[in-house]
Amino acid sequence: MNTNLPKTNPDHFSGTIYFFHAFDIGEDINFNKLRTFEEVSITPLTIPKYFKNYHTPLGIALPHPHTSPRCVSVKLHSFGALSLVYKMPYSETLHNVRKDFNEWVDNFEEQSILDAKSIFKQIESAISKPKFFETRSSYVLIQVNPEPEKLDLKEFQARYNHIIASTLRFETEILSEDQTKEILESAVGYFKDERIIIDTDVAFAYEDPTGYEEILDLLEFANIQRLELQYFDRTLDQQLNKFYERQIKKLPLTAYIPLLSALSPNPIEILGQLKVDISVIAERLENTIKLSGEPYFAELYNLLIEKLDIITWRTAIDRKLAIIEDIQMMYQHKTDATREDTLSLLVIILIFIELVIGLLNYLQ
Repeated sequence: MNTNLPKTNPDHFSGTIYFFHAFDIGEDINFNKLRTFEEVSITPLTIPKYFKNYHTPLGIALPHPHTSPRCVSVKLHSFGALSLVYKMPYSETLHNVRKDFNEWVDNFEEQSILDAKSIFKQIESAISKPKFFETRSSYVLIQVNPEPEKLDLKEFQARYNHIIASTLRFETEILSEDQTKEILESAVGYFKDERIIIDTDVAFAYEDPTGYEEILDLLEFANIQRLELQYFDRTLDQQLNKFYERQIKKLPLTAYIPLLSALSPNPIEILGQLKVDISVIAERLENTIKLSGEPYFAELYNLLIEKLDIITWRTAIDRKLAIIEDIQMMYQHKTDATREDTLSLLVIILIFIELVIGLLNYLQ
């Protein structure tokens, strides 16, 4: 009997890590114009059945020579967002995964910026108000292939829950029992030997590769949704700060004169249009996913909404939009009152001129 055969490491697992990166690169992307660009290679997309057609993205290939072998998806969204997905297989102990995880995240973050910049340069002329970039968002999925012949799910959790929890929080040391328990509370599973843990910036899936891939689009979309809400929040903050710091230009005199007011640039109307644009896109993003009849996906998506603070961002935006509406009403009342005073003054001037002319005629 040969006793020199290598022993299987019980802590050794294989799986895949997915890195989701999203960038805001402008106000709008003209897909029709983009399709005429010879240098842009359009790629086919398979849209999950639970996605509506409000914002069907456009798939493209990375421009040469900036091809990244780990990049498996590049999607453009008409509202000015770019999403990249990277796939990295691994075969390691979970201890080593935790040790190297932060470095992997940093490396793919740097790579995503390089790739996104090359895409931006290629499609810049098809973007309305292009800018690289104001806001970005990222998310990571760590997938482990189950090995029931090695240990079952209960044994896996008992042995590795602390490592998983600390990895999801980018920590290299074991977290407290309270923190670990809080993170693991979000664990769900469709089959008895599968688990998915959703956290704020990283998710963990102990699932067979044929099962977890259906949720990749869900994770990518949630990351896009967070990106847009962060961008809206930032934009509203910038506009509100102008009011707070009294940087909004005063309305020109012509803005108070009937008929001529339509020819004058009105910052309040611009702010109102921004409010409409944000409300429409935010509403459509919320309604893009239709999960009726899909209770498992609905549960996962609700966890993503909670963990990615989507509701918090949405509430903050609604509050700022309400402030903008109040500001609009205040400025509108002020403008209306000034126009009425201006009109009254013009009437008085006309009456005065008429009296002067009449008096001059009388004296002659």
